[in-house]
Amino acid sequence: MERRLLEPRGWAIFGALALGGIFGVPALNAAGVVPDYAIPLIGKYVAFAILALSLDLVWGYAGILSLGHGAFFALGGYAMGMHLMRQIGTRGVYGHPTLPDFMVFLNWKELPWYWLGFDSFAFAALMVVAVPGVLAFVFGFLAFRSRVSGVYLSIITQALTFALMLAFFRNDMGFGGNNGLTDFKELLGFDLQAKSTRLGLYVASVVALLGAFLLCRFVVASKLGCVLLALRDAESRVRFLGYSTTSAKLFAFVLSAMLAGVAGALYVPQVGIINPSEFSPAGSIEIAIWVAVGGRGTLVGAIAGAFLCSYLKTWLTGFAPDAWLFALGGLFVAVTLFLPKGLIGLGTDLFRRRRRAEPQGARA
Repeated sequence: MERRLLEPRGWAIFGALALGGIFGVPALNAAGVVPDYAIPLIGKYVAFAILALSLDLVWGYAGILSLGHGAFFALGGYAMGMHLMRQIGTRGVYGHPTLPDFMVFLNWKELPWYWLGFDSFAFAALMVVAVPGVLAFVFGFLAFRSRVSGVYLSIITQALTFALMLAFFRNDMGFGGNNGLTDFKELLGFDLQAKSTRLGLYVASVVALLGAFLLCRFVVASKLGCVLLALRDAESRVRFLGYSTTSAKLFAFVLSAMLAGVAGALYVPQVGIINPSEFSPAGSIEIAIWVAVGGRGTLVGAIAGAFLCSYLKTWLTGFAPDAWLFALGGLFVAVTLFLPKGLIGLGTDLFRRRRRAEPQGARA
């Protein structure tokens, strides 16, 4: 039976949410209901939703629990950050026309070769998806070809992001060391501190989220999606049927990494900084918790989980910052024990029970 991209009711909900996200929040901001400072904050949540969506594609549908997706997110963010640094020019503290301030401070004499080309937005946008994609392809090809899976794959993905974090902390790597990249001025000629630019970045993030959702939905609703689900549930049987499990998993993993890179690129200009802490293994674990809370294998659940957990983090760290990690851990344990299908799964189960309890006459 042919699987549709979305059912009619799904398209109606999608359209309503799209209109609300693109036009509703800016309208509320213009009316003074949503304050100006909340726009980049909501935009950050939207970027996190894209990141959660990317992990759900490989974990929820292919059974690949990656605890290193923060690495792809950070690489996309650094690619965008390098472009933003090149746009500063003589407006930096040291006023050097080509070298970022941290390179002048560290007595660098010339721009490293891997910084060349980042003065072009088109080149930077290409690197946002190409760098995470190439890394995911090489890593995934070696891992999947060797049939590394389960907890062992999760461990080596976590080791990958930890190794990258240590590397980017080094000043001689040319990425700002511990401080990272910051003090951005403009993007495509627009002042990043201007209200209109922040609204534009927010809208761009929402559009990217909608596109990412449709892309992921297209993949999971296709024949490849059926293969990915079969891989998740019984990989050996899929292999015996003659399917290339390595190719299917590699495609999903690379696409997921590229989406994570886009999320990082949208995140950086809205928060104004990117540093090696984004590579932290704890951050990648937090992404997995977002997906688990919302409901893995649902796409919508991943988005909802990212928004919910991000909002809770903002709210809780406002008055009890030390309690957030304990709350996050407790939330994950509670969801694992009592809501294995996540919040979306709970809502679906309640709806089905209510439908079963309705009299036949009431349904007619």
